[in-house]
Amino acid sequence: MLKSKNNHHINFSSSKINFYKSILRAFLFVFILVTAAAFSQNNTQKGDIYVDNHGLMRWKTSNKEVQGFGVNYTVPFAHAYRSAKRMDIDQKKAIENDVYHFSRLGFDLFRVHVWDTEISDTLGNLIVNEHLDTFDFLMKKLADKGIRAVITPIAFWGNGWPEPDESTPGFSHKYGKDNCLINPGAIKAQQNYLFQFLNHVNPYTGLAYKNDPNILAFEISNEPHHRGSEKEVTNFIKGMVKAMKKSGTKKPILYNISHSVHLAEAYFKAGIQGGTFQWYGTGLGYQREIPGNLLPNTNDYNIPFDKTIKKYHGAKYVYEFDAADMGKSYIYPAIARSFRQAGIQLATHFAYDPTYLASTNTEYNTHYMNLAYTPQKALSLMIASEVFHEIPMYKDFGKYPKNLTFDNFKVNYENDLAEYNAETKFIYTNHTTTNPVNEAKLKLIAGFGNSSLVKYDGLGAYFLDKIEEGIWRLEVMPDAVWVDNPFGRNSPEKTVAVINWENHNMVIHLQNLGSQFDIEAINKGNTYSKLVENASFSIAPGTYMLSKKGVSKIWKTNDDSAFGKLNDFYAPKTTVTKPWFKHMPETEVSENASLPIKVNYIAPNKPQEIQLVVYSNGKSKIYKMENKAAYSYSATIPAEMMTAGFLSYHIIVQHHEENYTTYPAAKTGRQFDWDFYDRSTFEVRVVPKSNPIHLFNAAKDSDLLVKEWRKSFKLVPTKNEGEAEYQMNLEKLFVTDIENLNAKPIYDYSFKHFILNEIKGRKNDLPLMKNMIFKGRSLNEKPCKLQIAFVMNDGSSFGNNIEIGTKTTDYKISLSSLKPLKTVTLPRPYPSFLPYYLDHNLSSQFDITKVESIQFSIGPGISENELTDKHGIAIISLRLE
Repeated sequence: MLKSKNNHHINFSSSKINFYKSILRAFLFVFILVTAAAFSQNNTQKGDIYVDNHGLMRWKTSNKEVQGFGVNYTVPFAHAYRSAKRMDIDQKKAIENDVYHFSRLGFDLFRVHVWDTEISDTLGNLIVNEHLDTFDFLMKKLADKGIRAVITPIAFWGNGWPEPDESTPGFSHKYGKDNCLINPGAIKAQQNYLFQFLNHVNPYTGLAYKNDPNILAFEISNEPHHRGSEKEVTNFIKGMVKAMKKSGTKKPILYNISHSVHLAEAYFKAGIQGGTFQWYGTGLGYQREIPGNLLPNTNDYNIPFDKTIKKYHGAKYVYEFDAADMGKSYIYPAIARSFRQAGIQLATHFAYDPTYLASTNTEYNTHYMNLAYTPQKALSLMIASEVFHEIPMYKDFGKYPKNLTFDNFKVNYENDLAEYNAETKFIYTNHTTTNPVNEAKLKLIAGFGNSSLVKYDGLGAYFLDKIEEGIWRLEVMPDAVWVDNPFGRNSPEKTVAVINWENHNMVIHLQNLGSQFDIEAINKGNTYSKLVENASFSIAPGTYMLSKKGVSKIWKTNDDSAFGKLNDFYAPKTTVTKPWFKHMPETEVSENASLPIKVNYIAPNKPQEIQLVVYSNGKSKIYKMENKAAYSYSATIPAEMMTAGFLSYHIIVQHHEENYTTYPAAKTGRQFDWDFYDRSTFEVRVVPKSNPIHLFNAAKDSDLLVKEWRKSFKLVPTKNEGEAEYQMNLEKLFVTDIENLNAKPIYDYSFKHFILNEIKGRKNDLPLMKNMIFKGRSLNEKPCKLQIAFVMNDGSSFGNNIEIGTKTTDYKISLSSLKPLKTVTLPRPYPSFLPYYLDHNLSSQFDITKVESIQFSIGPGISENELTDKHGIAIISLRLE
């Protein structure tokens, strides 16, 4: 009887709860509609952004600081648009998918330099065509996700890169960038174009750009590089500002002031409300991934003409930035920190790869960013967005390395880790042992790899969003595997990365979820459903709802969420249609020391086995390679096999039964088959510990030097077979910077060579070395002073000066004589006004086992009366003995 009453009471309570939930849901629905209407009304106001007397962009309605962080993205124009057509890709569908990823990463700002050459004629009349229509569609989709924009109407570029330019109808094609800045006809065309562009009504929003509340500001043009007088430059910009204001827009008008910075005063006299900046702190176009610790390059964004900006109450916006040629994930929050310290209010990364191009990275090969294909880098950019929304402008966190931990953020080079650990959000780019500061209040977890809350052995990003108590939304991206150099010479025929949809194990330890919970797939075409025991389960890419055991289902798959609908999901399908094998053999190792061998292998079907076949001193031995991580196989050659001589090996992939492929030949069969004709092997030099360690060889390493190019540099063979000298002749140590004519001369030419690969196999022998030996000579028939320094993994430098004579011979520096020296910021950054030397708080002692690169400098030790003379060296090699 009691049981019956209790059951009746329970059912009655459930009914009441469901009734009240229905009322609450209806109330929330009405509330959302009212709020959306109010938001729409507020956002149709003209001039809803203004720049105050402190150079701060503020919302007119609330007076609050404008915040924004996001990306450049170019699908409506140029190579990206043409590529989509060639690939039979629907540009608008591609935009919807990528914009969803923008919102998933927390971006709320977009920027593009519009290819005016594709949407204008020679008189500056706006041409309404497929490019403008696609751009209008993009602007609408961004607005739908709450992503605002800063638009640069004039790019000046042709529309070809990386292809040849097409014959486009615009004024930029007729006049070219240089003439656009001085030719009266070109100037008139630009003014006409700007007026028409701002008045253009987007058919998808019904709003003219000049009134669109989703557009925060306009940057007149992209990187104009003025060379005229101050008066000429001011008059040019005034004309553009006048044409734009003639449209009736009240939006801030910005101008690029990070080029030709000596003209900063002239820019502001023209009536602009702020300046735009760039930062490529790791240089551009290295053609391969830059190794080593690049955090010193992000230490400081010092603007030497900041007083001029403040004098005119100018706002600051970074239109482009990247850590170019970097595959690591640790660096973006550090860049964002330095921007905020410099008073930068908004920033947009350059550039987000359209997902349909990311497998080949053909658009801008020195850059690479996409959630699907570069998940760890994308998560790092997500954290950088949090920096811009959390760190106050001008907040100072000190000098490197003190500034690597700041507020809720942390960056770590050694672990390739960037981390954001706040009360409601926990985001990490790699495996981390950090515990969340307050698990009970977490609403978002985004990561890669393992943490105290999530363990995942896949190679894609994942996101966990708290919907309400005991209910979480899980989104899992597929595996991304880099199979070739993404930063080199790329082509639609060259695949640099692949996507693979694979089931992986995941463990979620959330107190709010418990160890028993239901998983239900909600993205289209995904039917996975499971009751999880012990918090561990196998998962494929997709979107899922996780419900704690006993918690009722109160959601619907198409419910709204912070980034769209609950069931939203996009990822490229599997692109693994053939095997991909990647292995980087050591060139030289020490004898009597074990040698780990690692292979990355991905194929449509997982291999049955991978074997390592080793040959040493007439002996051979087979080792099974263990699959200890996704697509990663490893084995260790024991020390007893590592005797002085040449060690060689094959790697054999067994697909199934008697089907094999042998590498490095990459041919079907095994090396001992009678018809296997390619007997090439991987080969390693095994040397005694006392052997010299070779750090630089001009014949093979000159292209790897990190340097500023001079036309006089050249590689020349010597009289010795296989030997060459790299001749570096400097007409001037200091070359006037046309982008900064007021720069104080620094009479120094420095270049760098990373030696991580050279010393990897000999690292344990480094403490045995006593001297650094430079082989080469001076040029110009006179001696040349050269400073050579080791740069350690924390950025500190230790070296000494040596005088190089005109005779080709060995020049010795004792390692015991090394002393602390200035570290030059290499690669040199863009813009060029940034600091030449690293300003740090390091107090390291020299440790040769922590060396990452060598810094060569011509300038230190040269007498003052010789600084303007010609200086040069010819370098053949550098070694340790």
